[in-house]
Amino acid sequence: MEEKVFFDHADVKVTSARFINAGQTSAMSNVTSVKAFEEKPNRLGGIVLLVVGLVMAVNVPILGLLVAAVAGGYLYHQKPMYHVMLATAGGEVSALKTRERAYLDKIVAAMNEAIVARG
Repeated sequence: MEEKVFFDHADVKVTSARFINAGQTSAMSNVTSVKAFEEKPNRLGGIVLLVVGLVMAVNVPILGLLVAAVAGGYLYHQKPMYHVMLATAGGEVSALKTRERAYLDKIVAAMNEAIVARG
């Protein structure tokens, strides 16, 4: 049976037989399922800094508001990390990490197609 390509972009390739990511190859025959996982960023430090800035603004308005603005910008720019999780007989492993959800969804869909095509 000829190897069919389901996804090929940059250093990621999904075929009916293999999943290749940054030079690491996994055999699709060992993959029992695939799913997307979202790892939310830890925002505790930014929230604490924001509160400190707002409290400081009572006594030192310019400095306090500057600290609060920096904390707000930090919180705004934090993005979740998305993982392609592969389930095998040996357990579940994160095979790929990205900050782009649409890119991850295309890879997961291609891997699911490869699993179905494998039969």
